Amino acid sequence: MEVLDQFFSQISFVDIFNFCVFITFAICYTYQLYYVFVVLTRKPKERVAKKNHRFAAVISARNESAVIGDLIHSIKVQNYPSELIDVFVIADNCTDSTADVAREAGAIVFPRTNTNEVGKGYALDYGFQVIREQYADRGYEAYFVFDADNVLDVNYFREMNATFDNGAKASTSYRNSKNYDSNWISAGYAVWFLREAKFLSQARLTLNTSCVVSGTGFFIAADIIEKNGGWKWHLLTEDIEFSTNSILEGIRISYTPTAILYDEQPTTFRDSWNQRFRWAKGFYQVFGRYGGRLAKGVFTNPKGSRFACYDMLMTIAPGMLLTIVSVLFNGIIIALGAAGVMSTGVMIASSVSSIFFCLFNYLVFMFMFGVLTTFVEWDSIRSTTGKKVRYMFTFPFFMLTYIPIALVALVKKCKWKPIQHSISVDVAEFSDAAAKPSRERTL
Repeated sequence: MEVLDQFFSQISFVDIFNFCVFITFAICYTYQLYYVFVVLTRKPKERVAKKNHRFAAVISARNESAVIGDLIHSIKVQNYPSELIDVFVIADNCTDSTADVAREAGAIVFPRTNTNEVGKGYALDYGFQVIREQYADRGYEAYFVFDADNVLDVNYFREMNATFDNGAKASTSYRNSKNYDSNWISAGYAVWFLREAKFLSQARLTLNTSCVVSGTGFFIAADIIEKNGGWKWHLLTEDIEFSTNSILEGIRISYTPTAILYDEQPTTFRDSWNQRFRWAKGFYQVFGRYGGRLAKGVFTNPKGSRFACYDMLMTIAPGMLLTIVSVLFNGIIIALGAAGVMSTGVMIASSVSSIFFCLFNYLVFMFMFGVLTTFVEWDSIRSTTGKKVRYMFTFPFFMLTYIPIALVALVKKCKWKPIQHSISVDVAEFSDAAAKPSRERTL
């Protein structure tokens, strides 16, 4: 008893606070380490299609004349019957030649001018409304959503068709990067999305729970669009809102690891800040609107979707704020001690060590994930060995910049702004058809 009394007498409220933060993190997110174990020890089942289905590819584009042609061309040369894919481009508030370039490449173009309802969600909704009104007779069974800067592997639609044919109502795909080796910023994005595809989406697929669509490279069954009367999700992160709403309604979002998509990542810190600021603000919006329902769904949804509610709740929950609160709290204790307001040296020392411990562990954790992702996906990353190794070390610092972004997003308003893309590529270079033997997926 004496030992215990002595132990507890040396514990300050600062120690208790920091311990509670640590325990909260551990309880909420340890399950994702199990995801890593699942991916490293189990492979998802292959899916085979019995028939080819009819699809519409929908692309929202604003001033994307430099890249839109590459995406459309990569759709037109798919290893899939071309008569079963139609391409629609919503030229949203464009002031360049995006519409002309898209038409010349073979797309059906819907020009849209609306400065009041701004954002990808509104543009998609407009596109779906026009398609449903003017092209209903074509009998599209699912809609694919892409960003203008994407380029698809030649087998993309074939692989996604197999997923759809096996009953999926929605599915995301493997997201790689066109410009991993531009600099540490583009590499940071690329590693993050590869990590998301491999150690989140693939684990969820293997465990038969729901995945999350992430901006681009996914399909939605036509009956979901019909049921909702179009695209009804208009928050800053409309993809996360759609995913959250789907999970709450018991719709399982699948994943197709063999459907490969490449997109362009920002290369300047300013563009990166603006984009991630919008994401952070959008996550707060989704959490505010759906967080309570997800928490309730953990206990009340049908048994097959309760864990998906928990997983989604942890995805949108502002976990980064715990790190910020911890750093700010301990920083205040240090400031009070430096000002002479607080004289307890033990608490001040504890706060200093806690800030160091918090940031150091965050960097170490992200470094480990960066290393693991890079080595597991080594052959998929289009870069030199030297850059792959170098960017494993810069990835944790790229992730560390999320902390001020998340803090600013709490107090600053955000308007939807597109990132302009300019990297035009040779589509053939981004197809693995020559490197990998073609597997017949349809009868």
